[in-house]
Amino acid sequence: MTDLLVRGGIVVTRDRSARADVAVEGGRIAAVEPDLGGLAASAREVVDATGLLVLPGVVDVHTHARVATDQRPDRFFDDTVAAAFGGTTTFLAFNNPGTGASPAAARSLLTGLREWRAATAGDAAVDVAPSLVITASSEDAAAEIPAAIEAGVPTFKAFMVYDFGLDDATILGALEATGRHGGLLEVHCENRAILEALTARHLAAGEVGPRYHASSRPPYVEAEATGRAIALARAARAPLYVVHLSSAEALAEVRTARAEGLPVFAETCPVYLDLTEDRYAGDPEAAARFVISPPLRPAGHPEALWAGLADGDLALVATDHVPDRAAVEKQSWRESFDRVSNGAPGIETLLALAYDAGVAGGRITLERMVDLLSTTPARLFGFASKGALAVGLDADLVLFDPAARRTIRGAELHHSSDYTPFEGREVRGAVRSTILRGSFVVRDGAFVGRRGFGRFVERAIGELA
Repeated sequence: MTDLLVRGGIVVTRDRSARADVAVEGGRIAAVEPDLGGLAASAREVVDATGLLVLPGVVDVHTHARVATDQRPDRFFDDTVAAAFGGTTTFLAFNNPGTGASPAAARSLLTGLREWRAATAGDAAVDVAPSLVITASSEDAAAEIPAAIEAGVPTFKAFMVYDFGLDDATILGALEATGRHGGLLEVHCENRAILEALTARHLAAGEVGPRYHASSRPPYVEAEATGRAIALARAARAPLYVVHLSSAEALAEVRTARAEGLPVFAETCPVYLDLTEDRYAGDPEAAARFVISPPLRPAGHPEALWAGLADGDLALVATDHVPDRAAVEKQSWRESFDRVSNGAPGIETLLALAYDAGVAGGRITLERMVDLLSTTPARLFGFASKGALAVGLDADLVLFDPAARRTIRGAELHHSSDYTPFEGREVRGAVRSTILRGSFVVRDGAFVGRRGFGRFVERAIGELA
């Protein structure tokens, strides 16, 4: 028997958009056809999607969602609820220092995986999984990579910066290990030596406010490191994934590599597509909210990134969601810009911004948006049952109203932060309902899901060709 029949909407895939009905049985998509009206009489529930877009659930592969603590027991759950309100049905989180990972997790990938699973078990409203971070404290990460992949975690992350960042030799070894076993290494690309030198120069001159964050990490700092990571991947004969690419110069490095046929993939984020470095001017407390790394770039860079998304040199859009709070973690701006907690929240606004600036703004097609937010993330990161509206896949659906208009307000969002970098941003289009494995999590703008319905997803090796 059909459990759910979604009728009359415009079903969108990476290839086409057409009016169609979607039938769901046992949490999976059973049929997608122009007219499944014959099933209506026997279906347990029929939903009228006339006037709505029926999209596959968004797969956000880059978040720093924090695990629960005694002081904040709901913070992971709150971010999964926020994801659902934004149309994200599945997300990846990193277990780097600062997200609740223990020193033992920093030393061992497998310990980190066990800790993360235990800390998030029964806590999610949507489906979740981790990417494991290799830190400078890791004792033998290359040796643990095959076992982590066998346990359903085929993606790993290395930082070139921060006190837990890796040197080139260690990154090369990690690339060799992931390449040999079918995994994928994600790399945060910035030149540590240059940014530390530029930061020291600012501080010595008494230039300590958040406005100096961008000039301490100019685009060439990112571009050089991106080119170096590509060279390391070339030497390792391994695929490479560049996280949160922010500048035209770094994109040029990726574009050159891809033109040579190298398996190099890169993401960008809504903050880099929608905001520029003018946010660092003015009131320093407000500017601290935009201290992210890499920083916001000058005008012109967002359009270059949109062009990269349109032509395929940028593979996808993810959030780099960091649920730090302006009233707490961001208050370190009073010391100096290099002390400000890096990152900004965004897990709930990804789809809305991509639709408004991308599709409604005429920069990408509706089909390309679905590819960028759902299909390609699922393919690269091994979510075999996610990312598309096709028979046999998980029935993760978003009912999206393209005619809606709204203004983003932090007070109306559901994440565990206390602000949004997109405060006051008017957007076209809105999520009406979010369905995970055939069950409503958000229905007509109200949360109807439950804590613990979200599952840990064991992933396959991604399709990296």
